[in-house]
Amino acid sequence: MIIGGKEDKKGDKVILRHFVEMSGGEKSRIGILTTATQYPTETGEEYDELFRSLGCPDTQIFHLDTRESAEEGELKKRLETCTGLFITGGDQVRLTSLLGGTFFYDELRDRWHDGMPIGGTSAGAAVMSCHMIMSALEVEDEYIVEMGVGFCLIEDAIIDQHFSQRARFGRLMTAIAHNPQVMGIGIDENTAIHVQDDGSVFSVLGEHSVTVFDGKKLEYVDTTDHGDNTNITISGVRLHSLASGYRFDLITRKLCSSAPREEDDDDQPQE
Repeated sequence: MIIGGKEDKKGDKVILRHFVEMSGGEKSRIGILTTATQYPTETGEEYDELFRSLGCPDTQIFHLDTRESAEEGELKKRLETCTGLFITGGDQVRLTSLLGGTFFYDELRDRWHDGMPIGGTSAGAAVMSCHMIMSALEVEDEYIVEMGVGFCLIEDAIIDQHFSQRARFGRLMTAIAHNPQVMGIGIDENTAIHVQDDGSVFSVLGEHSVTVFDGKKLEYVDTTDHGDNTNITISGVRLHSLASGYRFDLITRKLCSSAPREEDDDDQPQE
């Protein structure tokens, strides 16, 4: 479950409710990873209360703020009791720099391979992909995007969060211009994608939209400097904008079904 940030915490809580259901509902025990945030205690307590209010009877909070703390052997037993793990927002670089390659990271990936669902919001969303946006600086209408390596829970993609609300079209397009073999997936606030266990398809839920840039078959790209002109030139990007209820095939890179309608159960796949 990859969330674009600022998910609803006071209303119907559709996205968080969905994650609780994914994790086992009334039989769930959700781990809460607070490494990304500078306010781990407050953030951990907030999500603990939220998940309990949605029927999760127990949580396990992981305050891991050093690489040393992420190497403790007892983390294995704590992770084994979790039926789902949720990564809070903050700074995605803290997640990779403090956890990448540690005992906790390896155990987390093992649990994920065994079928434990993982959710993340904001920074916790950005870290899901292999190609991760670490930072972006806008200088005279040009985006300088610094890339890093994320947790690789979703392949062939770059995840960007708070997408429409923070006008991140330019920075994700720049990232795709430099990495055309991967898709750019921009997720709006209070919006999420639920990726199937085999990683082949995702479905959209929440208030706003998900934007997908596919540069695999670019017709032309130029990211070099030409005197005073440092803007990129790019042509042939395939664009998809998906609202709640739609599904997207990450293998074929196509819309794989129309939105579900109660009166019509025979929707045909679309391209």
